[in-house]
Amino acid sequence: MVLREAPVPLSDERRLRLVGFLAVLGLAEARCPDLDLAPIEEALTHSSAGRPCNHERLEFLGDAVLRLVAAEYLERHHQALDVGQRSALRAQLVSDRWLAELAERCGIEAMVHLGPVAAGDSAARQTIRAEICEALIGGLYEATGSLAPVHSWLTPHWQRSASELLADPYRHNWKTGLQEWSQARGLGLPRYLCEERSRLHGDPRRFHCSVNLNGQPLGEGWGGSRRDAEQQAARMALSKRQGFSSLPASSEAS
Repeated sequence: MVLREAPVPLSDERRLRLVGFLAVLGLAEARCPDLDLAPIEEALTHSSAGRPCNHERLEFLGDAVLRLVAAEYLERHHQALDVGQRSALRAQLVSDRWLAELAERCGIEAMVHLGPVAAGDSAARQTIRAEICEALIGGLYEATGSLAPVHSWLTPHWQRSASELLADPYRHNWKTGLQEWSQARGLGLPRYLCEERSRLHGDPRRFHCSVNLNGQPLGEGWGGSRRDAEQQAARMALSKRQGFSSLPASSEAS
């Protein structure tokens, strides 16, 4: 049996900050005098801070809670979608990208105990935001023993995101959209050519990518990673696809 180390006691000032933060998230539970804030503090303590308790345990728990709550959300609010559509939408609603955006929108970063090295690593900022956000989901579940506060916090954000994603099914996954579009017309597979233009980690224009079909350029994009640059190139190509009616068919299709 592995014994967990005791958490650092909360000061009155930190307790008030946590209560105020949870209230900003729209959680009525924050005003409950019996609410155990220890899991919330643990979730908001990054492992880089060197404290005895950190976010990693609750991030693991939060991953499972997040997927269950997302499935329940889709069952309640999007019953018209088939299982495949729900699965694709849920993948977007529980992605690290979505969690990082939520953390930034909710101001979670200002509440996090972070070590100096991690605080100065701009390239890791999105990853840290996503990790802490997931840990906070686990912390809320552990503190209350209920999925209700997680639903209360996430549902308004999911409603907005789901509306945007359903209006643009390939949002954040434009490579898949471009591939399906090209194959449906017998044009073969898009080809991507990426070049590293900067060695600076965190540079949003570190990579440049161009995409073509059968030798004809379709679009280009920039990104902090090869994947992001490819997605942006595909996004540009999709935005211009109505002008590609004269593209030659792929020789692979004949």
